[in-house]
Amino acid sequence: MGVFSGLLDLLFPPRCAFCNHILRGDERGMCRKCRGSISRTQNGGMRTGEFFSVCVSPLVYERSVRDAILRFKFHDVTAYAEVFGELMADTIRETLAGRYDLITWVPLSEKRLRGRGYDQAMLLAMAAALRLDDAPVELLKKHTDVPAQSGAGSPEKRRANISGVYAAADEELVRGKRILLIDDIITTGATLSECARTLRAAGAEDVVCCTLAQTNEIGK
Repeated sequence: MGVFSGLLDLLFPPRCAFCNHILRGDERGMCRKCRGSISRTQNGGMRTGEFFSVCVSPLVYERSVRDAILRFKFHDVTAYAEVFGELMADTIRETLAGRYDLITWVPLSEKRLRGRGYDQAMLLAMAAALRLDDAPVELLKKHTDVPAQSGAGSPEKRRANISGVYAAADEELVRGKRILLIDDIITTGATLSECARTLRAAGAEDVVCCTLAQTNEIGK
């Protein structure tokens, strides 16, 4: 297995998720330069929102961070989940320790999942939870496919676009629990708020959130 892995690295050398440069032998997922220079938030960039108590994010959604997330989300570069999950887990430890009982994610609709082939938020939740010695649980279903939030327009239109499209997958599991909700990006907070509203309606005691990145908009 070690020889085969080494041969793969020789034929397809691992590259930095952010600058795409070939990684050195002691680098994993991200090069040393990007570790020191990518756009990071301060103290997790804490944001409050409707129905969720707080959302933290390790990165700011701009430049190389934006490009990396778009490759991960739309171009099947799922290997990025490992380094992204590491960044998220570090932020969760620093800002949300002791504030959640279960980890879950913002799900794709079945139609979107078939088209993309994977759920990027689920991969992030799995990777982050692994770093936290935990495991994510499917607590939400997206039963209605709607246009992407990125094209919905104003915050009001974003809220209307995803109103009522989620349902609790297991209300008994949710009831009385504090939930950590994972997603890729927060912009206006509409998507996270709708998911949190659904979880709170199912009996969740509290919802806190972590996304990989946040935009400069106040408030997905």
